[in-house]
Amino acid sequence: MDGTRGGEDVTAVVAQRVDRGDADLTEIVDLAEAAGYEVAATLTQTREEDAAFHFGEGKASELAALVAETDADYLIIDNEVGPYQTFNLGQKLPDGVEVVDRFTLILDIFGQRAQTRKAQLQVELAELRYELPRAEVKASLAKRDERPGFMGLGEYDESRERDIKSQISRIKDELDSIAEKEEERREQRRESGFDLVALAGYTNAGKSTLMRRLAADLDIDENADRHPDIASTAESQDKLFTTLGTTTRRADTGTRDVLLTDTVGFISDLPHWLVESFESTLQSVYHADLVLLVVDASEPVQEIREKLVTSHDTLYERNEAPLVTVFNKVDRLTDEELREKQEALSALAPNPVAVSGLTGENVESLRDRVEAELPDWKRERLVLPVTDDAMSLVSWIHDNGHVEREEYDADHVDVEFEAPPSVVERARSRAADVDADADADVEPAETP
Repeated sequence: MDGTRGGEDVTAVVAQRVDRGDADLTEIVDLAEAAGYEVAATLTQTREEDAAFHFGEGKASELAALVAETDADYLIIDNEVGPYQTFNLGQKLPDGVEVVDRFTLILDIFGQRAQTRKAQLQVELAELRYELPRAEVKASLAKRDERPGFMGLGEYDESRERDIKSQISRIKDELDSIAEKEEERREQRRESGFDLVALAGYTNAGKSTLMRRLAADLDIDENADRHPDIASTAESQDKLFTTLGTTTRRADTGTRDVLLTDTVGFISDLPHWLVESFESTLQSVYHADLVLLVVDASEPVQEIREKLVTSHDTLYERNEAPLVTVFNKVDRLTDEELREKQEALSALAPNPVAVSGLTGENVESLRDRVEAELPDWKRERLVLPVTDDAMSLVSWIHDNGHVEREEYDADHVDVEFEAPPSVVERARSRAADVDADADADVEPAETP
């Protein structure tokens, strides 16, 4: 694909070093193209990391020649490259060519996709956490060398470290404030009878496509005044990081009203500081009533296994909700291939649901599974006098629970229903008020 960034055509050479085995450039090329680069050439090396050049010095010279030959604007390296190594590589490259490592590239994509205040703050926090250790290296080298701009790393400003730490603290405080408001909203939704289901998984696993399928037959605008942040669309493109922030849509699994939240996709080899920076987004997963972990079933078994292990490490650390693994994109597999993968991954994904978000295959079974895995509702029966307030309460119960029986006689309405515990408690409280008002309206008999 043609690369354009800021309206200008840009090209890049992509390189990767692995300690052992064969390098795989698929993901880093996808990331580069998602960021707007045209990949002009690629190069790999299998060897231990070189302290000076990251690659061996001979391979670093080969990289420089490839950059010059392709007239590339950037050298993108699918590894974390230290500031000293960045400088040494830069010395070999043609003038004006910039070295971009894996995490700088990821932050670049995040920055392009951040639309909300929350997403922008998380990107800024990640950038600052990435910059902090590099500022500390500059400080150390500058003090040791006693010259400004040591080794081409830029002018050292002794106040920069303090500024970064201060900005990190300020952003974390603002994100904490946003998180508190979101937690209040989650509780309001639960009190309104909604179960919260989060979609998690790696980027390009098909979460957004599956979300559209689950919510496709529901009027998204219904009750929009009660849930103003519920989105009417969720993009589903073959494109990394289409969903950077969270997208929430309403879905109906049968007797339960569900709010589905799609979050930013995981990617391989994310460092702890980067995951921490997006913890605010992950709160939607940590505080859900149920998590659907979506995986691309068409990928090789070993790749799926590694992604499941990483996802479990991320989710089980903070999440207490049930987790259901969803094998998506089964339209790309034969029945035999799917069966073999399910058997091979049974220890990590017991009893998964196999679906195709694209074709809709087996999505009804997923709806049934969601309903089965959600926290149990409580059963309740109320007998109310037939009054306007009682009819209002019955209507509210229909909106926030599942009514199984509703019968009327001349003076009373008898209603049996299932609902979340919070809804049942509120219904009981309102029923007590209805009974009290009805008793107050009855005129006492005259004393003889």
